[in-house]
Amino acid sequence: MSKVTVYSTPTCPWCTKAKNYLKENDIEFTDKDVSVDQAGAMEMIRKSNQRGVPVIDIDGTILIGFDKPNIDRLLKL
Repeated sequence: MSKVTVYSTPTCPWCTKAKNYLKENDIEFTDKDVSVDQAGAMEMIRKSNQRGVPVIDIDGTILIGFDKPNIDRLLKL
């Protein structure tokens, strides 16, 4: 099983789409709300050099935004 982390905020519509897509496909993931999790925010910036969300980490591969084709490819959906 892949290790998936979604860095998100509650007000981000693309974060919601990404998390819903993972749930619909029965993919377990860790959700880090970077609006309240300072350590999570710093981790996201370190991994992606981005301050915008969503950032999705799938087994160490970083995706910026809701990149469905690459999510499918990496998770073999």
